[in-house]
Amino acid sequence: MLHLDRTSLIWTLQLITVNAFRNVLRRRKDVISYGEVKPIANNFRILIADDQNLVAELCKRLLETEFDVVGVVSDGRALVRAARELKPDLIVLDIAMPILNGLDAGRQLKEVLPAVKLVYLTMNSNIEVAAEAFRCGASAYLLKTCAAVEMMAAIREVLRGKTYMSSGLSRDTVNFLRRKDKKLVNEDELLTERQREVLQLLAEGKVMKEVGSTLNMTPRTVAYHKYRMMAVLGAKSSADLVRYAVRNHMVAA
Repeated sequence: MLHLDRTSLIWTLQLITVNAFRNVLRRRKDVISYGEVKPIANNFRILIADDQNLVAELCKRLLETEFDVVGVVSDGRALVRAARELKPDLIVLDIAMPILNGLDAGRQLKEVLPAVKLVYLTMNSNIEVAAEAFRCGASAYLLKTCAAVEMMAAIREVLRGKTYMSSGLSRDTVNFLRRKDKKLVNEDELLTERQREVLQLLAEGKVMKEVGSTLNMTPRTVAYHKYRMMAVLGAKSSADLVRYAVRNHMVAA
């Protein structure tokens, strides 16, 4: 028997509902102008990144009814590599992903593909995380509990040059934090991009040899980054580094 977690079950049921609704629309010429389902004329290229394979597959099946889904990946580093190669117009990505989290992946993506649209689809309803996502260049922030039709509507809005936020989040509060939370911004900038990559892998429980293999560096270089980070952050132990990674949303608590 197939066992689904709550998020996957919600998405499965929504996909069934949306597909049934679309079948009805195909048979009804008098509702072509209905706003929620009117497709965009251009064939935009979309890349999906989510470490929950079932959610990623359901998302792909939903999006490919209207857009060109060029790929699906399951971690942040694979996402950055795929985006460089495939050059999508829009990326749907999660926050919590292994090897490289969605926030750091987003920063790297906007450096190499400044025009790409980032749509975060996540279970994380923390408004500070949402604010950080927009600072990283997000065009939309959606909760996985949203309706499938809301996700489609959000993507259409983004592709028209607008921004979107899940109805369950306060836009005013997120915008305030985006502008005013200098402590979060400053702490986030203490480490280099490479140091953040090393830290996430260490916080995920990987040993230095594994980190080096993933990032193509020697264990000695990994150790250098670790102790340099401890000095910069004032960390007394590896546990302090993990707490920093959790506090800055590199890994889940």
